[in-house]
Amino acid sequence: MTNTNPIGLFDSGIGGTSIWKEIHGLLPNEDTIYLADSKNAPYGQKSKEEIIHLSCKNTEFLLNQNAKIIVVACNTATTNAIKELRAKYDVPFIGIEPAIKPAALNSKSHTIGILATQGTLNSELFHQTAEKFHDTKIIEQIGHGLVPLIENGDINSSEMNELLQMYLQPMIAAHIDYLVLGCSHYPYLIPQIKKILPKEIKIIDSGEAVARQTKNVLQEKVGLHPGNQPGKTEFYTNADPKVLFEILEKKYRVTVLDF
Repeated sequence: MTNTNPIGLFDSGIGGTSIWKEIHGLLPNEDTIYLADSKNAPYGQKSKEEIIHLSCKNTEFLLNQNAKIIVVACNTATTNAIKELRAKYDVPFIGIEPAIKPAALNSKSHTIGILATQGTLNSELFHQTAEKFHDTKIIEQIGHGLVPLIENGDINSSEMNELLQMYLQPMIAAHIDYLVLGCSHYPYLIPQIKKILPKEIKIIDSGEAVARQTKNVLQEKVGLHPGNQPGKTEFYTNADPKVLFEILEKKYRVTVLDF
């Protein structure tokens, strides 16, 4: 089974490019379309109804571009809206959830930390997942202020370092041995986080698992691109494209939408 239509991805901003990079690395022949809804970032502070509305709007944009599968490259949108998206649209959706399971199963101290948005940590889906691991203590921390700094390109700022110190030091004191990054923006903070965490604490995010799941669903239900040429990629944003362009190492054109 083959299918030459593109893979569609959306996020509340530039963070989901961390997921796009994993998918593009695993499936380099696939065409991809990425939508950054940076005008409405961050989603983590919005109501469930707002998140569903924005997720539907993003989905319809990608479907109008003939997306054969949609990757919700945003933890907050997945945990709050993916059930509604799957019920409403006749296309496979791949969600992104915090990688609590591998962290909990591998933790020796039975204590893990999770850094995520308020929208993810407050969601029903997150609580359902967390409840499965009764013997693991989960230290939850809302990453207030991190997404706006990333969206502004202030990844290495002193303000970012101060926030990360404030959020991570209590986890270190609680003897976590895994830190779960529960937002697709946060992998861009790994170099900063590594400077703060002791070397024995492992950092885990969902990107690789999402890429594998995307490939599996394409193989089983939708169809892979049959060609062996590098796939085309289109990036769209509804805000200043400067930071997205920088994150992509200036290798790709970014189209600005009035969206």
